[in-house]
Amino acid sequence: MVASLGEASGFVPYTAYCAKSSYMEEHPDLIQAFTNALQKGMDYVNSHTPEEIAKVIQPQFEETDLDTITTIVARYYDQKTWKENLIFEEDSFLLLQDILMEAGELENYVPYEELVTTEYAEAAAQ
Repeated sequence: MVASLGEASGFVPYTAYCAKSSYMEEHPDLIQAFTNALQKGMDYVNSHTPEEIAKVIQPQFEETDLDTITTIVARYYDQKTWKENLIFEEDSFLLLQDILMEAGELENYVPYEELVTTEYAEAAAQ
């Protein structure tokens, strides 16, 4: 490995999901439960060792031996890749849009306030 994209770029919001406003209004409990489950995963990776994490996720990577998975997880762990919460900050939103613009996948920037809701992540982080 020559360089880590995540380490060089900052927090890229890989764990983000989209839902229509109408769906969120009709199913706030479901949205909160889903967000709570994701936060539980964040809590787990931030409170366990790379070895423990590797053992838990190994069944998802049957073709990869435990030592390799542990090495990969340790790299993420050492780089502090995982945030403590799922709150989608404006800086991360702008970084994601910059990446999409450079890739030619986005024509115009979208205002953070128009597209991002953090209330569920904030509640899950409590």
